[in-house]
Amino acid sequence: MIQITRTIFLDERELEESFVRASGPGGQNVNKVSTAVELRWNVAQSPALPEPVRARLMKLAGRRLTLDGILIIQADQFRSQDRNRADALDRLIQLVREAAIAPIPRRPTRPTLGSKKRRLESKGKRGDLKKLRSNKSDD
Repeated sequence: MIQITRTIFLDERELEESFVRASGPGGQNVNKVSTAVELRWNVAQSPALPEPVRARLMKLAGRRLTLDGILIIQADQFRSQDRNRADALDRLIQLVREAAIAPIPRRPTRPTLGSKKRRLESKGKRGDLKKLRSNKSDD
């Protein structure tokens, strides 16, 4: 069991790892060893997530989420398979933790009476200034 938050625990059996050859540095080793990790997790079917967290996670995942609701995280930053596995898992945990934080609802505010008066006064002054610029005479 992987603890993500105090209330969310992820069963390791839900995660599916596959190893592929990585691009980038590694010398001759890059052509022989599959060090890149592709971590897959079925978010849509996972019993570990409460429904609001699942919805936020699916929104946060963006392009990393397939149409079937499977989250795919690719890690190929390091030359070692173990470090890439740890990196992929850390990124998954961070993503779920971010989704677990409920957004604070915005409370609509109203302008104060003083700010309304100041706004109208400045509009009036600006209008008076523009009236003075006109070349019209009152004859």
